[in-house]
Amino acid sequence: MPDDPDQPRATARSGAPGRGLAEAVLPWYDEHARDLPWRHADRTPWGVLVSEVMLQQTPVVRVEPAWRAWMARWPDPADLAAASSADVLRAWDRLGYPRRALRLQECARQVVVRHGGQVPDDESALRALPGVGTYTAAAVRAFAFGHRAVALDTNVRRVLARALAGWALPAPSQTSAEVALAESVTPDDDATAARWSVAAMELGALVCTARAPRCDVCPLRDRCAWLAAGRPADEHAHRRRAQPWAGTDRQVRGLVMALLRGSAGAVPAPAVAAVWPDDQQRDRCVAGLVADGLVRAVVVGDAVVAYRLPD
Repeated sequence: MPDDPDQPRATARSGAPGRGLAEAVLPWYDEHARDLPWRHADRTPWGVLVSEVMLQQTPVVRVEPAWRAWMARWPDPADLAAASSADVLRAWDRLGYPRRALRLQECARQVVVRHGGQVPDDESALRALPGVGTYTAAAVRAFAFGHRAVALDTNVRRVLARALAGWALPAPSQTSAEVALAESVTPDDDATAARWSVAAMELGALVCTARAPRCDVCPLRDRCAWLAAGRPADEHAHRRRAQPWAGTDRQVRGLVMALLRGSAGAVPAPAVAAVWPDDQQRDRCVAGLVADGLVRAVVVGDAVVAYRLPD
């Protein structure tokens, strides 16, 4: 049976050609790593978990100030668990996808109830928490506890796709073969594996970027399959969907949330209606926000008279 073209070839751990990647990347990381607060020696597992949730689909430049303010206000899971959802959503501000904020608060509550307020280091216990999936659990185990874990984010996928598979960009959806490949190049010991995970991410974020890779300063330039092949074009480009913003439901939902976050109390329904001219689209978006638990409707009799953030 021929190889699936969407599956990078996973090599065995013993003698795998990618096994020396860490030795090339770690010295580069030691010199070029950004000074991010969730990497400091005094970081806490909770702080790392918060950073990983905030960093989902949001750039570091926006996350760092929000993370600092968040951790100053709610330094432990118990602090966030006791906060009002309205305060949590206001603090989340414009980080995007505000359901992440409520899931993070529910995660904090479960950490308090199930684990005595301490973030667990066990993979299954982490994945049982609200909003914590395979990647986030691996990232917390690696970056907070120093365990060997395969933290395969977009940046790492891109580094491995270029260096080992010779692709411009990885396939749109993560494959089991990618996971096996990432496992095969992860160093065996906990400490080196944890450093490799963060170093590979940093390389993808700063050098091996999606749009303008800086191959001339990459520590893998002498062994990169994509560079050696002449930097071929993205063979998966036809499968990637653009992510528009203007005129979408995401924009409408964002406008409604911004209006409610900026109000100390309920906002009259006519003011909410004024945020968007398309009545059908706006009403659909508001109904979705209510269904998601992000907004509460204030009802008098049979009529919705106002909207507010949840308690």
